[in-house]
Amino acid sequence: MTTTYAALLRGINVGGAKKVPMADLRTLMEGLGHDDVRTYLQSGQAVFASVHGDEESLAAELSGAIEKRFGFAVDVIVRDHAYLEAIADACPFPAAELEAKQLHVTYFSAPVDAERFAEIDQAAYLPEEFRLGDRALYLYAPNGLGRSKLAEHLSKPRINKGVIATTRNWNTVVKLVELTRPSGG
Repeated sequence: MTTTYAALLRGINVGGAKKVPMADLRTLMEGLGHDDVRTYLQSGQAVFASVHGDEESLAAELSGAIEKRFGFAVDVIVRDHAYLEAIADACPFPAAELEAKQLHVTYFSAPVDAERFAEIDQAAYLPEEFRLGDRALYLYAPNGLGRSKLAEHLSKPRINKGVIATTRNWNTVVKLVELTRPSGG
């Protein structure tokens, strides 16, 4: 059975360092045996169909292939349509009422619990807020991610120790749900 996935690549094509042309990424993924490979934006999203593997093994395979082809390591998270849709549906903030730049989802490679974030005094960052979900964190940043002091704190290595974390704005969250939707779905 074929499953459609999104691959979220962390930290590519930003700031001049890790450059991965999207056409080359599509070719690489097709070479791994994936079908219907498409990319979204230049910032590291690819959608593909596969009949083999699970999310973790697909992520490891793609990460290894990128390092071999481009010469640098890239963290990759792979998630299927059902997960991406569940994350969008479970948003604790009024997504329809907010601008996409105000709402973000950080996807984690593994489950995280509230204890990881216990040091953060959420009241000190208001009106910015975050809520935890299933291997995800929802962030409301009314002035955008680039100006968010809470986002800066949430991205500290000690908070994300032992997990891959990669953040997408709400437009991308919604678009990935759409792009991974099974045909006829």
